[in-house]
Amino acid sequence: MNKFMDRVQEKALDMVMTYVLKSPQDNFIKLVEWADRFDVAGNFKSAIETVRPMAEDPEHTWHQYVINLCEEIDHDVLKTTVQNFFINASLAGMAKQHESREKYRCNIPWAILMDPTSACNLKCTGCWAAEYGNKLNMSYEEMDSIITQANELGTYMFLYSGGEPLVRKADIIRLCEAHPDCQFTAFTNGTLIDEAFAAEMKRVKNFIPAISVEGFEKETDFRRGEGTFDKVTRAMTILREYQLPFGISCCYTSQNTEMIGSEAYFDQMIAWGAKFCWFFTYMPVGKDAVPELMVTPEQRQFMYQQIRKFRETKPIFTLDFWNDGEYSNGCLAGGRVYMHINANGDYEPCAFTHYSDSNIADKTLLEALMSPLFKAYQAGQPWNDNHLRPCPLLDNPSELVHVVQISGAHSTDLQNPEDVVELSAKCENAAAGWAPIADELWRASRASQKSDRL
Repeated sequence: MNKFMDRVQEKALDMVMTYVLKSPQDNFIKLVEWADRFDVAGNFKSAIETVRPMAEDPEHTWHQYVINLCEEIDHDVLKTTVQNFFINASLAGMAKQHESREKYRCNIPWAILMDPTSACNLKCTGCWAAEYGNKLNMSYEEMDSIITQANELGTYMFLYSGGEPLVRKADIIRLCEAHPDCQFTAFTNGTLIDEAFAAEMKRVKNFIPAISVEGFEKETDFRRGEGTFDKVTRAMTILREYQLPFGISCCYTSQNTEMIGSEAYFDQMIAWGAKFCWFFTYMPVGKDAVPELMVTPEQRQFMYQQIRKFRETKPIFTLDFWNDGEYSNGCLAGGRVYMHINANGDYEPCAFTHYSDSNIADKTLLEALMSPLFKAYQAGQPWNDNHLRPCPLLDNPSELVHVVQISGAHSTDLQNPEDVVELSAKCENAAAGWAPIADELWRASRASQKSDRL
C-alpha cells in the first residue's frame, strides 16, 4: 500500500511539474500551493510561507532563480531533482528520520557523505584528503549497502568526496541507476567531467556535481595546480550545454577570502551557470596542513556579512558550512544532519574530524550511529549556545578532545595519525579570536528576529 501511494504521489508530482513547466512564470505559485496541500502534517508550513511571497512577486530574486532553473535545466532532470531532493529526502524522508530517531534514540542523518576512493588526480595545497593516501576504495557493494541501510532509516540524500570521487565515475552512475529515488551529488575538482559523463548524468537524472573552484584563475591554480582553472571552466561549459544543474564548492582561506566574498566572484559563479555554492573555511586537518591558510576572525566575519547580503540580491543558493549555524541550530555533524564514511570504511562524525570507533566491516550504519563516538556527539550538541560558534573543532576545540577521549575513538589517518589534542591546539587561537565577534553577531541576530516577530 505504501509503495502504491508513493507511485500515486510521484505521478501527481510529475503532472504538477509538467503543468508548471509549460509556463513557469505564471504557474510558480501553483507549485507552492501544491506543496502546501502535500504537507498534511504541517512540518514545512514555515518554509512554505517563506516561499509564497517569492512565488507571488516576479521581481523577487528567488522568483527569478526558480524561473532560471525552469528555463535552463532539462525538464526531466528538474522533475527528478524535485522528487528526490524535496520530496524523498526532505518532506517524506525527514518524517521517516524523525520516527527512526524516536525509535533508536540516536542521531539519524539527513545526508551521508561517502568517499568512494582516496585516489585523486590532483594534489591541492593543504588538502586533508591527501592524508589518506591513494590506495583506499570502498567497493560498489559496500556503498550500495550503506545506501540501502540509510533508506530504511529515512535517508535519501548522498554526497561523495574523496580523493576525487569521479575517479569512480562508473560506480557512481551505477549507484544512481540502482537507487533512482535518491539524490546524489559530489564534491569534485571537475577536471574529469567530459561529454560522455555529462550524457550519463542526463540519462540517470539524479546526480549533481559541486565543482571546487577557489576564485578566478590565479587563486584556483595557486591551490590546485596550473591549468586546473581552464579544465574546470570547460567542465562547466559542458554541463550547461547538456542543460544539467551543477554547483560550486569554495574553500575560503587567508589568501583568497576577499576574492571569494566579492560581488565580482558571485556574479562570475552565476555567469558560469552554477545554481548553488557550498562555502567552507580552511581547516588545519592533517600533518601536512598549513595553519597559515586559516582565515582571520575579521575574514570570517566578512564572509558572514557578504553571503547574507548577496542572498538578498543574487540568484544563486548559498550555504556556509560554519557561519550558517544559526539556521541549523548548531553543528550538523555526528549524524544530526550528516555523517562521513571514509574510503577505508570508517564511520566519522564529520569530514573534518578524522576519528572513528566503527567501521563498515564490523558495524551496520545503525550500530555506528549508536556507537560511543556518535552518542557523545549527540549528547554534546550543539556544543555552544551561540550557534555562530557551532563547531567542536574550530570554535570549541576542547569539545572534540573530550568526545574522542571518552569514546575511545582513534585517528583514521592511516599515514600520519594525528593526536586530537595536537589537532585541536591548532584551532585555539582562531576560536578565541572569533568568539567576541560571533557573540556580537549572535546578539544582533537574536534582536533582529525578536523585532521581526513583534
